Amino acid sequence: MTQADAVEIQSLKADSFGRIALMRDVGGTFVRRDLRHVPLWLRLPAWWLARREAQALRSIAGMPDTPQLLHWDGRRLDRSYMAGAAMYQCPPRGDIAYFNDARRLLQALHRRGVAHNDLAKEANWLVLADGRPALIDFQLAVRGHPRARWMRLLAREDLRHLLKHKRMYCPQALTAVERRLLQRRWWLSNAWFATGKPVYRFVTRKLLHWEDNEGQGPKP
Repeated sequence: MTQADAVEIQSLKADSFGRIALMRDVGGTFVRRDLRHVPLWLRLPAWWLARREAQALRSIAGMPDTPQLLHWDGRRLDRSYMAGAAMYQCPPRGDIAYFNDARRLLQALHRRGVAHNDLAKEANWLVLADGRPALIDFQLAVRGHPRARWMRLLAREDLRHLLKHKRMYCPQALTAVERRLLQRRWWLSNAWFATGKPVYRFVTRKLLHWEDNEGQGPKP
C-alpha cells in the first residue's frame, strides 16, 4: 500500500483551505492535509499555507513533541500523528509541569529558527496521552535567524500566548516576571489587534466558516 492508497480513519478538520484527516497505511497512522478539493479561487493561498507548513516542519525535523513531515507534493501534506487532545478538550488545570514543559518546547522551537505565530488558539496546543505538551498546525509559522530582531519579537509573542493559557489554567504558578510580560503589550500585538485581527476574523469565520477539530484523536 502506498501513501496514495492510505485509508481514512477520521476527519479532523475541514475548511476552505483544505481537509485534514487521520489516515492509516502499512507504515502506521499519520495526518494528511489534502488540497485537492480546495475551491479554485483559494488554491494559491491554500498551497502557500501548506508550503509554509512543510518548510517549518523541515526546520524542526527530529524535534520531540512536534509533527514530523512525511510527504509533501504540492497537493497533499502528510505528517506524523501525535495521540492527544487539544488544550480546550483536556485543560491542564493546575498542571505546573505541563506549562514548564511547554515553555521548554517553545525555547527549543525558537532555537531552530521557527516562530509558531498562532499559539493563541488552544487547538494548536495538544495534551498528549502522558500529559506532555505538543504543538501542531504550522501554517502560519515564520522561519528566520533566531537572533534576528523580528524573530525575537515573534518568539516573545509565542511566549506571551503561552502565558495567557497559563494564566487561564494555572494562574497560581505565574511568576512575577511572567505577570509583567503579560501586562506589557508589544507594538506587534497592538498592530495586529488594530488591523489584521478584525479582517482575519471576518474572513475565517464569516466567509470561510472555519471548523477547528484537529487534535481530538480518533473516536472509539
